Formats: sequence, C-alpha cells, structure tokens
Amino acid sequence: MILRIALLAAVACLVLDLGGTAAAVTKKSGTTRSRKTSARKAPRIDPTDGDNVDGDDLAVRRAAVQALGGLMGSVVAVDPDNGRILTIVNQKLALQSGFIPCSTVKLVTALAALNEHLVERNTFIYLGRYSSFNLTSALAKSNNPYFAILGNRLGFEKVTYYARLLGLGEKAGLDIPGEQPGLIAAAPPPGGVGLMCSFGEGFSLTPLELSALLSAIANGGTLYYLQYPRTQAEIDNYQPRIKRELDMKSSINDIKIGMRGAVDFGTARRAGYDGAEPILGKTGTCTDYRSSNHMGWFGSFNEVGMHKMVVVVMLIGGHSVNGPVASGVAGSLYRQLDEQKYWTSLLPVKAKSNLPEIISTSPTCCAQ
Repeated sequence: MILRIALLAAVACLVLDLGGTAAAVTKKSGTTRSRKTSARKAPRIDPTDGDNVDGDDLAVRRAAVQALGGLMGSVVAVDPDNGRILTIVNQKLALQSGFIPCSTVKLVTALAALNEHLVERNTFIYLGRYSSFNLTSALAKSNNPYFAILGNRLGFEKVTYYARLLGLGEKAGLDIPGEQPGLIAAAPPPGGVGLMCSFGEGFSLTPLELSALLSAIANGGTLYYLQYPRTQAEIDNYQPRIKRELDMKSSINDIKIGMRGAVDFGTARRAGYDGAEPILGKTGTCTDYRSSNHMGWFGSFNEVGMHKMVVVVMLIGGHSVNGPVASGVAGSLYRQLDEQKYWTSLLPVKAKSNLPEIISTSPTCCAQ
C-alpha cells in the first residue's frame, strides 16, 4: 500500500515536471491538493532597453526586434560588402567581452584545416565502424568528433594563428564606444585542442567578432572593420575600412557548401524560408560555465541577387536556449525583410575596386 502511494506521488510529480496539469490529485487519501506549477513563466525581457538607435536601418531593426521577441540575447546585422553595422539589438550584451563560441568555432577550424591542406571538402574521416563524415556533412550536422580530430592535427599554435587572422581576440569595430574584445587562450585549455576546436573552449567571442568573420566569408575574403554610423551625415559619407584581405577564397567557397547544408538539412533547419534566396550559417550550442549560461549562437548570411546581409544571433539563458532556436530568430528576420521587399529596394553595391586601401596587416605567428 505504501509503495503504491509513493508510486502515484512520483507519477504526479513527473506530470508536473513535464508541464502537464497544475494540480496534483492523491486519490488514496481522498483529498485534492492544488498548487501552482513550479515552472512559472519568466518575466518578459526587453532586449532593446538602453539601446541607441541613431543611424540604424530601422526596417532591419524592427525585424530584428520582432524576431528576438522576449528572448534574452542580441542580434547584429551587418552589410558584408562594406562593414556597416545596420543594427545592434541589445547593445550592452553585444559589446561585452564575449562568451564561449560553442560550435561556431568550427568555422575557424574548417578554414584552418582547408588552408593547411589537411583535408579537402570531400575528404572523409572515419569516426567509427559505421560512421564517417566529410567537411560538408560535418559542418551541416556540427559533428564534434570530426572537428576535434582536425584540431588535434592542426595543433594549438596553428589554431590560434588562424583565429587571430580571422579577427578573434581583437575588437571587430572601428571606434565603437564601449566595445570590448574577445579572448584567445594563451595555452591549450584543460580539455585540449580538440575540445577547443569543436566547442570553442579557451575562446571568448563577441557577436561583433562573429559578424566580422561571417562578413569575410560572405564577401569572399575581405575582413572589414565594422563601423556604426550614428548620423545621416556619417551614413552619407560612409567609407569602408579594410582590416586585412584573407588569402583563402577557395577554402571559403568550400565551407559555404557545408553552411548551406546546415540550413537545408542540418542543425539550422529552422532558419530556412526560400530555396531561391538561400541562407548559409552555422549554429552553436553549449554551456558557458564562466557565466552559468546556456548559449545559443547562429552566425549567418543570405544571398539575394547582388545583395547580402550578415545576421548573428546570440542567445543566453536556460536549457531551452540553443543554436537551432537562434537560427529560427535569424530566419524570422530574413523572412520579414523579404515580405517587405527590402532587398529589391536597395541600391547596387559598390565594386570592390572602389574600396580604400588596407589599413592593417595580418597578425604574425611563429607557427607560420
């Protein structure tokens, strides 16, 4: 009898944990005891609180705010053909010193491995008796063992060299007040280089740094300083500033296929909305133990005719936060702008030959 009562109570608790009824009924005692579910809704968050919208593209900002809703996080939208920031939602969060990049670091690992000729796009790595991935499928499915193997083959010095080359560990913006740079570990983290290259352990990444990296992938290899014009005069007189040119066009083209696969059949399926206007991206899901946050990342860009836009979504919070959810936020933003015919309203982009000279050089590293 006692065992049966305990079993019924356990079942009732399980129903509550799964979000079922808000009342637990114990029939053996002949009483009904009501209680409020422990999973109360969190108070709605206003991610725009304190933001300065001067100079923002208001159509992009409205779409970003609506897509983010009440989630705790940040959205950054950038024109990858000149480095102009179109909007930053939750600027206080986006300008902080960064969070663990989770699986978005796989973009760095992939570019490094391709550039060092450790693999080609269709090189399969066998992970077990019945499991093998090439770079495209590993990016699309965000396979951790595949990228851990690449990281161990590359070694710490080369991984950190390419991370710096791609803009990690330094400010992405040019004279953006309040921006803090991310961090690159000075030595291999406790989990080793494999963990570093699959989960981002040892790195601290900001949404702006990821936006600059995605912009370089989207435009074929130009790493711009991100600039945030705040007045109409600054917008009218905007001049792009190049941080450095990346000599890895072939490698960039190879990872784009895997990034498209992430949206078409991989971890970022929630982002897709129209095959004629593709979205390419990379998700990231993990726990940042330094801040006790679950992280959900999605770094992406679209290709609509001559026009592109980079959208980076970073979410922080509880167990419901992950990369697929972040990809859904980005997909909503792209979809809203498409419905508004935003892309057809834009002027043609400037040719690269009209851009100014590079004002910074590549970082140096003894490993190269």
